[in-house]
Amino acid sequence: MDDKQLTELLKYSSPKELYIVSWNHLLKVLFCPFEVITIEGVGELRKGEKVLVYEVKVTRQLQTVYIIRDIPYYYYHFDIII
Repeated sequence: MDDKQLTELLKYSSPKELYIVSWNHLLKVLFCPFEVITIEGVGELRKGEKVLVYEVKVTRQLQTVYIIRDIPYYYYHFDIII
């Protein structure tokens, strides 16, 4: 994906909200900050720790990244608490 394509894609997204499909198949929007729990220890976070996500970003490879305490973490280290 080149810079132009990425720019086009990102103009429809916001770093302050995340759309999810809930367990009962409903589309929901989460507004930052929202709470997540760590699945495993990562960086300075311990397994099972509840933390707040202040921003949601996307890498050039289109992987979702959560900004927690000003540090980026890949989304797959966390479960969202609804």
